[in-house]
Amino acid sequence: MARIESQTMIVLLLGSGGREHALAQSLAKSPALTRLIAAPGNPGIAEFAQLFALDLANHSAIIALCKKERVDLVVVGPEAPLVAGLVDDLAAAGIRAFGPSRAAAQLEGSKGFTKDLCRAANIPTAAYERFRDAGAARDYARARGAPIVVKADGLAAGKGVVVAATLDEALSAIDMIFGGAFGAAGAEVVIEDFLEGEEVSFFALCDGARAVELGSAQDHKRVGEGDTGANTGGMGAYSPAPIMTPALRARVMAEIIYPTLREMAARGTPFRGVLFAGLMVGKKGPELIEFNARFGDPETQVLLPRLEDDLLGLLDACAEGALLLTPTLSPQRGERGRSAARLSDTAALTVVMAAKGYPERPEKGAPIGGLAAADALPGVSVFHAGTARHGDALVANGGRVLNITGFGATISEARARAYAGVAQIEFPGGFFRRDIGWRALATRVIYKIAPAALWQEAERAKQFSGALVDLTDGYIHFSTAHQARETAAKHFTGQRDLVLIAVSAETLGDKLKWEVSRGGALFPHLYAHLPVSAAFWVKPLPLGADGAHIFPDMPA
Repeated sequence: MARIESQTMIVLLLGSGGREHALAQSLAKSPALTRLIAAPGNPGIAEFAQLFALDLANHSAIIALCKKERVDLVVVGPEAPLVAGLVDDLAAAGIRAFGPSRAAAQLEGSKGFTKDLCRAANIPTAAYERFRDAGAARDYARARGAPIVVKADGLAAGKGVVVAATLDEALSAIDMIFGGAFGAAGAEVVIEDFLEGEEVSFFALCDGARAVELGSAQDHKRVGEGDTGANTGGMGAYSPAPIMTPALRARVMAEIIYPTLREMAARGTPFRGVLFAGLMVGKKGPELIEFNARFGDPETQVLLPRLEDDLLGLLDACAEGALLLTPTLSPQRGERGRSAARLSDTAALTVVMAAKGYPERPEKGAPIGGLAAADALPGVSVFHAGTARHGDALVANGGRVLNITGFGATISEARARAYAGVAQIEFPGGFFRRDIGWRALATRVIYKIAPAALWQEAERAKQFSGALVDLTDGYIHFSTAHQARETAAKHFTGQRDLVLIAVSAETLGDKLKWEVSRGGALFPHLYAHLPVSAAFWVKPLPLGADGAHIFPDMPA
């Protein structure tokens, strides 16, 4: 525990993304930090740290740098070095690090390992099976039916998961993974039941035996608006997650985090680092989707700016195995030690600006401007995620290029500031989603379905469906997602040009629109992401003279 009391620490931060930029910003605030160095870093991290051009797969070079620069603590950002055993190699060289050992990092490195651990420790998660044979995997998928989830077992940069709405999609995903789409990561496939509810990212700092809640966030994995398109590492996030009540947070710690720590310790592989639990919160409460063994990206960019505690002190204590002994958390006279890190009440929302072609083949080299103007706006921070300097020019150097983060009293205010920042960025070679935060803002959801002839079907539905509680201004009104789904399944399955409009809790004028093809087939997936208590309307979309759909005003 010698370093916990130290006021002179040299820290090496490993990584080059937006997550590491946010880590650098928070570490730089610590009174215990003497010097921050980073490898390989990026132009944003360079504002806080001296950069060294190192390959993170070269453990010997990292160890040599630590010895030369007299590093006291290494903070590992990305998952690949953890799974590859970097922390073990550093420990063997007498260098302390924040992050799990190779054995403990299996919680992220192997989805099958984590599912088996959940089964052993009675941690709530979806029913599943593991497969190394494509034929057996297909047979299992046929037996379970759709929707169903198909996952590559190993690391796939957040892209190795397919949520299959149909059996054909599931079979195609199995063939794709076993066909080598993710290399060695796809040597084994995990197939699990589809969970309905709301996804949440939950973070806990762990020292091997104890854990402290760090906070929650919600991200947007799909590349397209309306949560459509390919899976990505994340296109945006916000914090806190409105769904995470104190009671739910306590359940996650008691039913998921601590059972995991106990099981890992019992196996002789204690987990030290940050445990990132991807959760589905549904009727049964929180269930585990997957674990990550590091800070999330882009969740870190909305979580750490809200942290009021000393991040370096917390990470150092985790590495030392003495989390509750750190002055940050230890009880003062007449007090009990805290079980959660201290976060501000400020809401944060970040928008990812990605390079064209992401996630399949992102284009590099496009010039970027306007960062100073965005950063100068009140309540806006710009994090570099995939940038590089070519002379004096800043250019795109990755798939996810920038994270524009806004802060405010509410998520709605944070969102407005984030998008104001995005408007300042000059990045013709990039794109971004315009609906980040929709889940937190949506209190009413309206479905409008074309062609107009479907209105007759809706009228007939009104005659026998007890789910219909009102008919106002041509809209059929439902009080729950279940009611709307049942009627939609009977009367609108297979229709196209379905348009979902989410209405802000704070203003009816804040409309988020996106088109969804294959209408009826997507209902189960779509409703899984909507509040159960939302109200729903169904109405046909009239066509204008030019054949385009007309979007009438919504009922108040």
